[in-house]
Parts: sequence; C-alpha cells; structure tokens
Amino acid sequence: MPIHCDIVTQEKTVFSADVDAVNLPGSEGRLGILPNHTPLLTTLGFGEVVVRTAGQEEFFAIGGGLAEVQPDKVIVLADSAEHVEEIDIKRAEQARERALKLMEEGVPEDPERYAQIRASLQRAQIRIDVARRRRRHRTMPTGAYPPQQESEE
Repeated sequence: MPIHCDIVTQEKTVFSADVDAVNLPGSEGRLGILPNHTPLLTTLGFGEVVVRTAGQEEFFAIGGGLAEVQPDKVIVLADSAEHVEEIDIKRAEQARERALKLMEEGVPEDPERYAQIRASLQRAQIRIDVARRRRRHRTMPTGAYPPQQESEE
C-alpha cells in the first residue's frame, strides 16, 4: 500500500507520485514517513528529502517549509525545492559566495536582512551538498554502499 507524496513550492509542483516511503528534514530532526503514518503537521528545516519507490530513491534539496502527513498522503509545502538533477552546482556555488561576501562585509543593524542572507547561504549550501553527494551515487540501488577507498597513509 503506497502513500501519495506531493512536494510543492509557491511556483510549482516539484514532485507528485505514490511512493513507499518519504524521509524529511524536520526542524527537530529527520522524519521517516511510511503508509498509515499518524497524522502530523511539522515545520521543515533546510535539508534533503528522500522519496523511495520500488527500491529506487529520488532526492530533493529543500529550503524549509511545512509538511502535512496523513495516513495516505504527505504534502511538503517547501519554501524552495529542487530535484537533485535540476541543481546547477556552479550557480549554487556563486550564490554561496555572494552570501558569504555579504556576511563578511557585515550587515547593518537589520535583523531581517541578516536572516535573508543567512537563508540564502543555507539554501545554497544544501543544494551543493545534495547535488554532490547524490550525483556520485545516483545509480546505486537502495541499501547499497559506495565502495570503500583505501586511505593513503
């Protein structure tokens, strides 16, 4: 019995399908959601959403939001969301550098502007992390581990 998962932003629906499991970056820690989960409404942090269907996984970088969980569906209302294959690493690195530069220059006594810059930095960093980690191993089936590399000591 699958559970329906929707990942949406204000601009678009990023993902919509029946899945076996969803793993979310809750603001208080990671959440694993399976069919027949207890109803739940939670805030989401910046992080990676993993959706599993028939032994295959899909990965998304999200920048905060909310999740509503019902026994038969999960709705992720993300402030920002991208499928790992859509992430432009070069653009994300440029965004990270711009945010770091602004933070180094110092933000005038404007807490709202500081929060915006910090959110931009977090969003850029999670996009970079998810893309680098998952593109390397995208052909691996669920449960497989990358081969161990021998250390050069």
